[in-house]
Amino acid sequence: MFSRNQHTIASTCAVSGRGYWSAKEVTVVMHPAPIGTGIRLVRTDLPSSPSCDANVLNRSDANLRTNLESGDAKFQMVEHLMAALYALEIDNCIVEIDGEELPGLDGSSKPYVDALSHAGLIVQAEQRKRLVIQQVITLREGSSWITASPVPTGVSHFGYQLAFDCDGPISEQSYGFSCTPINFTRDVAPARTFVTLEQATALHQRGVARHVGYNELLVFGDDGPVDNELKYRNECARHKALDLVGDLSLVGVELIGKFISHRGGHSLNGRMAKALYELMVQQQYRESELSQRRAA
Repeated sequence: MFSRNQHTIASTCAVSGRGYWSAKEVTVVMHPAPIGTGIRLVRTDLPSSPSCDANVLNRSDANLRTNLESGDAKFQMVEHLMAALYALEIDNCIVEIDGEELPGLDGSSKPYVDALSHAGLIVQAEQRKRLVIQQVITLREGSSWITASPVPTGVSHFGYQLAFDCDGPISEQSYGFSCTPINFTRDVAPARTFVTLEQATALHQRGVARHVGYNELLVFGDDGPVDNELKYRNECARHKALDLVGDLSLVGVELIGKFISHRGGHSLNGRMAKALYELMVQQQYRESELSQRRAA
């Protein structure tokens, strides 16, 4: 199993749009970054431009999205950006954002993937940090669970199993894929955020997302998507797999393993990311001890 070098983007690129929750216009500008930077988010709209590393230690729980926070540097709904960066194997990038909530766009990672692909990649002269899963890890929340297990191929696999407690407009479905830039770009990045018409109505009644149209995400009525069409038969499961990639990317290293979520969401994904981060720290400590013994 060979280790790949780190990458950054070759040129600056940007996407713009309105946040789902805030309705505020926001621009996300992605810049090349030096070796070892990681993914760093910067609030350019605030005095002194505070920043936050995209790391699970800075993650905070939120309903229906993943947020990051370090002091005044707060960011909402980062998972679609993070999934694109991780799947395109971009290790180092400085991301300037002139607002707290990232744009909803069409509810997918595709706009980020398009911009980053156009920017191009630069190979950097240092190997990527990685965590190889060597044993099965299982976390549960009620009837939901998530597992991380070894993968023999060296190419990570992400999968999602979607099911509900009662009948509704969204059918049971599943999806899994080997996480390569080509597979993600073609089969996962275009999959969009989804809600039921009942959920959308409840949000509108609370004064949330009233500006979001049916073309900016999938809204399911009794007869299927309202004023919209599915891009894939199992688009909902694909989007959940996309979210899983984005949430687990907050471990901050390349993950080598098989990651399957059954009815899980951002909270359970976050718990797994924290468990994997702690495993990585333990692994690095053992490797450091071994290196010191050899040098003695």
